[in-house]
Amino acid sequence: MATQQIVIVAGATGLIGTELTKLMLEERAIDHIYALTRSKLPFTHPKLQTFIDPELRIVEWDDTQPIPDKGFICLGSTQKQAGSKQALEAIDYHLVCEVAKTMKMLGVKNLCVVSSFGANPRSLSHYLRCKGKMELALEKMHFDSVTFVRPGPLVGLRDTPRTDEAILQSLLKIVRPIMLGRLARLIPIPAELVAKSMLYYSFASNPRPVQMFDSVDMRALIKKYQQ
Repeated sequence: MATQQIVIVAGATGLIGTELTKLMLEERAIDHIYALTRSKLPFTHPKLQTFIDPELRIVEWDDTQPIPDKGFICLGSTQKQAGSKQALEAIDYHLVCEVAKTMKMLGVKNLCVVSSFGANPRSLSHYLRCKGKMELALEKMHFDSVTFVRPGPLVGLRDTPRTDEAILQSLLKIVRPIMLGRLARLIPIPAELVAKSMLYYSFASNPRPVQMFDSVDMRALIKKYQQ
């Protein structure tokens, strides 16, 4: 990261978003961070500026403020958390798309978004179908580059624990030794590693217009940087 960077992140209070924001606050090359949140963040920092709004909108913007070049979207829910299929779609598809539009209008050229392993607009799973539709919609917004990270089950402490996620993690621990090939993408991955990967991918030179990385790719990237 050769020059100072201005970034914007949506979902800074979530599992991955919190880890990502903390990493960016420690990164010297990042000069300023805008955070779109629904509630006040539990931490402050001189280079962190928050915009609090239920719909993650920016209702007031000073044109003299530095323009963000890179955007990060770490939004998502489950049908159980959201309450219905419609409510899930409102968050995982519609809200993500609206936030992406806002970021593009502000000047963001490179976008990195949390999706999910198995995302497909034709999936039988409503959750994975919403993620797939979201990916297609963001691709059509013509950012210079858009990167989708597609983790499997996540490891980390949520403010609101997901029971189904905890059960799945326990089961996967038992069968992990035989999870090879495509199944390796379902091995639970720490939220911190996903956040680090997003940061590395976003600041990589010459990114492709559309990039997709699963948990295996993310682990390989982290290993490469740690060598």
